Amino acid sequence: QVQFVESGGGLVQPGGTLRLSCEASGFAFSSYTMGWYRQTPGKQREFVATIFPAGKTIYADFVNGRFSISRDNAENAAYLEMNNLKPDDTAVYYCSTGRTSHPWGQGTQVTVSS
Repeated sequence: QVQFVESGGGLVQPGGTLRLSCEASGFAFSSYTMGWYRQTPGKQREFVATIFPAGKTIYADFVNGRFSISRDNAENAAYLEMNNLKPDDTAVYYCSTGRTSHPWGQGTQVTVSS
């Protein structure tokens, strides 16, 4: 059974830093591309960053060098380091392979506010 468990969110002031973690299970993690996505109420889930099995990374334009995605294949885990956070980054963050057959997890809430 494929499962994603996200953690590490919270309330942070503008300019602050958070590190999100994703524990994955139920599939051959090291063989899959992993991504982080986010969603705010009333909007569609949007792409944030992705990391390929060999380590290549791609980021959404709005990241603008502030975030860093990484993975630990031995731990079946993916991470998103977020720096210089802005109020517009407030959202529920999810990790996934992006496969339609893989269900979304509960996500982790990130709130950027003073």
